[in-house]
Amino acid sequence: MKEFLVELTTTVPEGTDPAEVDRRRAAEAVRAEELAAQGHLFRLWRPVGELRSIGVWSADDETELRERVLGSLPLWPWMTAVVTPLQAHPNDPGRVG
Repeated sequence: MKEFLVELTTTVPEGTDPAEVDRRRAAEAVRAEELAAQGHLFRLWRPVGELRSIGVWSADDETELRERVLGSLPLWPWMTAVVTPLQAHPNDPGRVG
């Protein structure tokens, strides 16, 4: 599997029922936990004071990442994503071998 740095910004459409937003956010937490258990979501951060997230995700390729992994998130229809493929750095202190 390949790793990707993903920046996600969620913009709730104007006029959306707050109950729908709450429902999707709750479902999002459940789905993120499932994706972590499946090995697709490694880490997730939120920059201080911002309503976006930055994470390290994995998938076979970017198409799978967008369509099957990120696309399965309940908030995905309201998200914009910047996806950057990653490769190992020779000086990575966590590098094995």
